[in-house]
Amino acid sequence: MFTGLVEEVGVVRGISRGRDSARLVVEATRVTADMKVGDSVAVNGACLTVVECDPYSFAADVMAETLAKTNLGLLKPGDRVNLERALRLGDRLGGHLVTGHIDGVGKIKRRREHDIAVLLEIEAPPEVMRYVVKKGSVAVDGTSLTVADVGRQSFLVSLIPHTASRTTLGAKKPGEAVNLEADIIGKYVERLLSFPHRGASPGEGISLEFLSEHGFL
Repeated sequence: MFTGLVEEVGVVRGISRGRDSARLVVEATRVTADMKVGDSVAVNGACLTVVECDPYSFAADVMAETLAKTNLGLLKPGDRVNLERALRLGDRLGGHLVTGHIDGVGKIKRRREHDIAVLLEIEAPPEVMRYVVKKGSVAVDGTSLTVADVGRQSFLVSLIPHTASRTTLGAKKPGEAVNLEADIIGKYVERLLSFPHRGASPGEGISLEFLSEHGFL
């Protein structure tokens, strides 16, 4: 589990590709400070397992599913990536709960600046848009952001100068791919509403009538 607060921007130093897999070697110094083999680390928001590490870099294997469903398959040596170590119990949750399981890959549609902010409009697939709500949370390349506005096929986020300078998002341009993870709370709510309650007919979920009848409304 992660928070979406990027700790460090690393640099891809090597990619060894298999038939349907890859091994990434990423240069970093902060996230490697207490890193050990077997640890989880989010790379552009995708949770990977550390298989090798030293004080200046780490390596992680990427399976076929991850290569196909994230932007990690597009990486090349020299690319910068957002990094975050797994959340420890007792840490402050400054962002929001992020699992590191990417829901889909979006594309930056527009970029503009407004006063101190960088505004990014991101086109997203339906499996992500169904959970995106105005003022809600979304992880973009592993960065916890607040949704400023929502359209039919895209949403808008605003980067403060700190986020723009401390993550890869500040340098992203229209047309570039970004990993997207919707807020897990929305997924659980959807599951709850569609799950048959006791005494319900097959396929019948929780309705407004059910909530009212049981004193929730």
